[in-house]
Amino acid sequence: MFTVLSIQSLDRTLTLALNGSASLYLDHLAWLSTKTITWLPLVLVLIFVLLRNNDWRRTLSIVLFLALAILLADQMASGICKPLFERFRPSQNPDLIHYIDVVRGYRGGSYGFFSSHAANTMAVATFLTLLVRNSSWGCYLYSWVVLNCWTRVYLGVHYVGDLLTGLLWGGIVGWLTYLVWQKFFGPKRSSRGMQGDPNIQTLGGYAVIDVNILINSLILTYLFIAIAAFIIV
Repeated sequence: MFTVLSIQSLDRTLTLALNGSASLYLDHLAWLSTKTITWLPLVLVLIFVLLRNNDWRRTLSIVLFLALAILLADQMASGICKPLFERFRPSQNPDLIHYIDVVRGYRGGSYGFFSSHAANTMAVATFLTLLVRNSSWGCYLYSWVVLNCWTRVYLGVHYVGDLLTGLLWGGIVGWLTYLVWQKFFGPKRSSRGMQGDPNIQTLGGYAVIDVNILINSLILTYLFIAIAAFIIV
């Protein structure tokens, strides 16, 4: 049976295995992937697609509920759990500080349980997956979540356990906020998407061509990160 100590030991082992590398390219890749500005063009494309498939009132409600999901996910992590549990980040842990690789001297704040980055991205991905209801879009969105989580452990600012807990909480928040949005602002299922051609419209009522624009924008962002990291090197 697993004990608390054995789980903590496994958590440290996995974190050290995934943290850092001798590759400057991967350092820059992780650094660029974790910067908010990198994802700004994708956010603008998302708003464009929302407006094309909803009136402005429903679009505004979606944006506000996404903001609410991020707020709930982030505040539970940063506002409550981090100061409550006071678990040092790997990069701040006196027992590990000489074994953890950091990039550009970045070590984050003192405490890291649990990861707000993991919670925030998971909340957003879950909400948007339920909203659009397209399997390809969902898979690409969750690949973004995985990339985000990898950067946090690679940069040495989170344990794997921090990320898993953040993913769990973010998934719950994204699901609950979507249910509330659907109840008060969402269209009736019978009037949207359910009876349409799946090659033209998703089950969430979004034009497949617009969903493909989102997917391609995400792929282009991945390519930009990969190329920019190489150029920086």
